[in-house]
Amino acid sequence: MTPLVLYNSLSRSLETFAPIDPADVRVYSCGPTVYHYAHIGNLRAYVFTDTLARVLTWKGWPLTHVINITDVGHLTSDADAGEDKMEAQARATGQDIWAIAAHYTAEFKRNLTDLGIRAPSRFPLATDHVPGMIAWGEAIEAKHCYRLDDGLYFDTASVPDYGRLARSAQDAEGGREARIDEVAGKRQPEDFAIWRTSAPAENRQMEWDSPWGRGAPGWHLECSVMSRQYLGERFDIHTGGIDHREIHHPNEIAQNQAMSGTADTGATFWMHNNFVVQRHEKMSKSSGEFLRLQRLVDRGFHPLAYRLMCLQAHYRSEMEFSWEGLAAATTRLKRLVQTVEALRARPPAPSAASAAAYLERLDAAVSDDLATPRALPVLDELLADKKVSAGDRLAALAAFDAVLGLGLATLTRADLRVRPEGAAVTEEEIAGRLAARREARAAKDFARSDAIRDELAAAGVEVMDGDPLAWDWRVTT
Repeated sequence: MTPLVLYNSLSRSLETFAPIDPADVRVYSCGPTVYHYAHIGNLRAYVFTDTLARVLTWKGWPLTHVINITDVGHLTSDADAGEDKMEAQARATGQDIWAIAAHYTAEFKRNLTDLGIRAPSRFPLATDHVPGMIAWGEAIEAKHCYRLDDGLYFDTASVPDYGRLARSAQDAEGGREARIDEVAGKRQPEDFAIWRTSAPAENRQMEWDSPWGRGAPGWHLECSVMSRQYLGERFDIHTGGIDHREIHHPNEIAQNQAMSGTADTGATFWMHNNFVVQRHEKMSKSSGEFLRLQRLVDRGFHPLAYRLMCLQAHYRSEMEFSWEGLAAATTRLKRLVQTVEALRARPPAPSAASAAAYLERLDAAVSDDLATPRALPVLDELLADKKVSAGDRLAALAAFDAVLGLGLATLTRADLRVRPEGAAVTEEEIAGRLAARREARAAKDFARSDAIRDELAAAGVEVMDGDPLAWDWRVTT
């Protein structure tokens, strides 16, 4: 196999991956803050981490993969200002904070399943690890922290080369300091909370006793505690969105260095996916209106079309989302499914050529920093190669499925007919009207044929005459 080369944000260069322990490759991925639904930009991060995990498995390495669930500690600012996002949502909705966390955690996991993302080895909850966070703070306080009225803060000047991971982003959009709000008494603007003590009048649903008063942990601490507990002091890869590269991950690294007493960052590789951008809608939750996976389904798109859309862009590149682009990804997925269905219907036959070269090209593509945009055309060529028997093509397809996660071996055209929200017409009604239309066209009764087409259009059904894939129709409401 081709050596695996990955981009390391820490060195800002491509590096050949060599696991610390080939018998157990260990990966930690920053998980969601479960105060709301994940938007499609959030979910791109997990298509990326799933692709990474699949490639590591394809390479033959056993994998331990952890995705945490943040149900406490993440403030409305990425630094140290504002409310805890979970508490703010509970206050705004009047709901129990634990119920909110449970609901949005379940919805996040459902999104992963719908996108073909494999479950990690663990989904640890931040609230289950508060005692470990308190112990961590106690261990590093004397050399690396100081107290203020509102909690315990980490002194970033106490560790070597603080913020090295973020420096490639400092010149962009005003630099990382522009995202850090002032907190009175901090020694450096970059210093961050290890523990936030509840104010006397503050009414929190989640708080714990600590040496620094009753309160809650800072956001950054949970990932240091959980990655160390489940993956060890040193592990192979830490992933997250590119926004984590500026504040959250440098703060994790600082905590790791404080605990270990060394300059080691914790993970050998730090990897980050880029943003999803949209021209006409803001890709965030702050406005209350944002694009989540269910909205795509409500518009009649299968979730795997969004996964394919993500795979068409390199994970380190910005990905522009548009409905037209999603429709194009759906068409591409539809063509792949149609081709695979045709291959499954063919009788067994000898092969005049081997599919091995296609698997080598797949391996070469994904070994080059997970270059899925290069792997997809190789899949197209494999499925179209008539010199390779249908059976051998389907066998090779299983490997592509294992790496790309599109599930083409089992996906059907019927699966991709997702009914948009509010569509009143049933599939049985559509099938009946289309059968009547075919009869009319066979009888050259084009007036009746056109009338049936117009009736269907009025019901939100687009009849796709001349579609070479014989897809026949789609609901557009």
